[in-house]
Amino acid sequence: MSAAGETFDLDQMIIRNAEAAAAHVKAARAAISNVIFGQETVVERALITILAGGHALLVGVPGLAKTKLVDTMGTVLGLDARRVQFTPDLMPSDILGAEVLEESAGGRRAFRFIKGPIFAQLLMADEINRASPRTQSALLQAMQEYHVTVAGERHDLPKPFHVLATQNPLEQEGTYPLPEAQLDRFLMEIDVDYPDRDAERKILFETTSAEEQKPRAAMTVDDLIAAQRLVRRLPVGESVVEAILTLVRSARPGAEGPEQAYIAWGPGPRASQALMLAVRARALLDGRYAPSLDDVVALAEPVLKHRMALTFAARAERQSVTGIIRRLTERLG
Repeated sequence: MSAAGETFDLDQMIIRNAEAAAAHVKAARAAISNVIFGQETVVERALITILAGGHALLVGVPGLAKTKLVDTMGTVLGLDARRVQFTPDLMPSDILGAEVLEESAGGRRAFRFIKGPIFAQLLMADEINRASPRTQSALLQAMQEYHVTVAGERHDLPKPFHVLATQNPLEQEGTYPLPEAQLDRFLMEIDVDYPDRDAERKILFETTSAEEQKPRAAMTVDDLIAAQRLVRRLPVGESVVEAILTLVRSARPGAEGPEQAYIAWGPGPRASQALMLAVRARALLDGRYAPSLDDVVALAEPVLKHRMALTFAARAERQSVTGIIRRLTERLG
């Protein structure tokens, strides 16, 4: 078979797989929307994070269904979901697990590893900034390496493995802000805002009636893994690649442009990687087989804003990271 024929067959296979994956993802999105109301953008970005194989940081005040979102996603996507409430006295072993000494009936003693809640496919780290830096680093290291080491023994985490962590942006007393190097481990920072009036009206009726809507599985673990593999195979046009490079590089100090005077430090290559995967995942979520410039613009803020910091002069002039990113994306068009 010629090289052209092999390329054609490969393209046809990718299209068939993309159609099947898009159908599964569409069904999952609809199933989540039947339970979570008024948070369409949050649901979309959370699904994009999972499809891209990453982790997300959900930032919002209490009572906006962040916990319910994670629980619903676990059921809909067919994942083993668990939740850990982070507190100042939480120890790394409370998350990772620990070895215990057991004695058999014959009197023989041996250590046995008891897995912690991190051994799940979807972990909700609730109020992650309330835990000590030591506990935070234990979780974030596992997020990066996909395994934990206890007493010199390596224990691999299940596949897939995703963390959706939450933070309350209002209450800062008794918290430990995540360092910038650890924030970079999150593919996206997703802001969870208040629902609009119509959505809140629907919430009132749906959640206080005799029969509350329950989530139903729309995908299996194998379906999700197949979709994640497909995301990495979707073609990306040269114009989209150039837009990602231009955007990320322009968000760094020292680049050309009026905004650079306000930027203290900016995103590294990991941001480019995250944006490349995220735009592919968004295209698949919309039933498209290749990302566009609109995907780059739509996902620039959640991918970049936790990877940037402003100078003192910028804060004095009431500039914001969101505003800077918005101006940088406007220059792409």
